Amino acid sequence: MARPIKETPILTGKDAERFVKRMNETRAVPENEIRRVRKNYEYILSISKF
Repeated sequence: MARPIKETPILTGKDAERFVKRMNETRAVPENEIRRVRKNYEYILSISKF
């Protein structure tokens, strides 16, 4: 039997500020990574039966 899921802790203080700052930051993704992900996505679409 599965164990119950614990409540998610609430962030406060410096931890909350750091979390919000990191969530608002964007990072550049290399072009080759975008191509690799798109190729995998198209492959999954080609073999799926929705």
